[in-house]
Amino acid sequence: MTRRFFGTDGIRGLTNSAPMTAEVAMRVGMAAGRHFLRGDHKHRVVIGKDTRLSGYMLENAMVAGFTAVGMDVVQVGPMPTPAVALLTRSMRADLGVMISASHNAFHDNGIKLFGPDGYKLSDEDELAIEDLLDRVPILAMPNDIGRARRIEDARGRYIHAVKASLPEHVRLDGLTIAIDCANGAAYNTTPTALWELGAEVIAVGVTPNGRNINDKCGSTHPQMLQETVVASGADIGIALDGDADRLIVVDEHGAIIDGDQIMAALGLSWSKSGRLRGGGVVATVMSNLGLERCLAAEGLTLERTKVGDRYVLERMKSGGFNVGGEQSGHMILSDHATTGDGTIAALQLLAAMIDTGKPASEFLKQFDPVPQLLKNVKYAKGQKPLDADSVKAAIADGERALAGSGRLVIRPSGTEPVIRVMAEGDNGDQVTEVVERICAAVAEAASA
Repeated sequence: MTRRFFGTDGIRGLTNSAPMTAEVAMRVGMAAGRHFLRGDHKHRVVIGKDTRLSGYMLENAMVAGFTAVGMDVVQVGPMPTPAVALLTRSMRADLGVMISASHNAFHDNGIKLFGPDGYKLSDEDELAIEDLLDRVPILAMPNDIGRARRIEDARGRYIHAVKASLPEHVRLDGLTIAIDCANGAAYNTTPTALWELGAEVIAVGVTPNGRNINDKCGSTHPQMLQETVVASGADIGIALDGDADRLIVVDEHGAIIDGDQIMAALGLSWSKSGRLRGGGVVATVMSNLGLERCLAAEGLTLERTKVGDRYVLERMKSGGFNVGGEQSGHMILSDHATTGDGTIAALQLLAAMIDTGKPASEFLKQFDPVPQLLKNVKYAKGQKPLDADSVKAAIADGERALAGSGRLVIRPSGTEPVIRVMAEGDNGDQVTEVVERICAAVAEAASA
């Protein structure tokens, strides 16, 4: 069945344009609520959001939808995505909702859904909800309409949970940590957790106004954090995205550390301490070949999946892995969370670094990445440029050129009409040439 609403990470789009309208949000609430009305207990949904202006509108619309079909609603306000997953499970809720467009600009928004186990919904559940969106909703009888209430201590519950992920003997005393919360959902929780664990905290990106989320800050724009770390003499910098499920790190010299290096550092550290399960790490096809070689040198594997943290998590669950993530910064540590959690990943990384006694620049540089280049080519909706013979020929030529010394990944984006062309290999000039040729072929096919 073709998806019309759900992408690789929930529903996302430009606010007040389909599908990100109040009407659709209410219908999603009705459909998801109806789908999870199972059994004769009183049903409950937890709703959180990031700091976007449109969050108020979409939250109220979803509250109306859920209560209309008979679900009680617990509203927790601005909270990280992993906090919503955690609270859904701890409160024995039937469903969790995070209203966020993650690292996108404020004018976008999205809806992420979690099941009662705190995990993102399966493809089957999402397709079933889409099917219900096309049907006339079955509304509750007047006496069975749901209630809505806010809980005020949600932040405290999450802060306690992330701190509990560390052994009691681990403290951050003596560390100066710069933290950029992207003016997003973690603007209060992460700086507080770091401070309570003993760190001196220099916080930026913690003054949300509804429009400045991810605006020249956070994990996708780490320049402000780099400047802050260097100017303040901090030991390390931590950058989250708008909903705090991504983590990018800056060392004491201002160098950016991406998700691949973070996975390498955690994977190798946990392997040495006997904590690593599955015999390796799970990442996507976009992770650098250098990570794969680094792990292999220590007898560990790199399992690759399609792009999307949900696919990483599926492989982790099926293979018994407890470390996985994406180069972009999604970090899933399944011993502690059911979804990507930038704060927990940062704390685990800090604990491992403290154990080594090494500075961030030394501890976090686990391997030299091979040259990698990613380019996007736009195409009109409805077109299929990858089906063109000229594009297929260019891809085949690229694969032959990189055989034995690199990789080629070509895929359509799951969120926008672009073809992503990525190549990597030991020869940087060759990588560039391969990417440029394929992009030119895709562009020509798209304009035909």
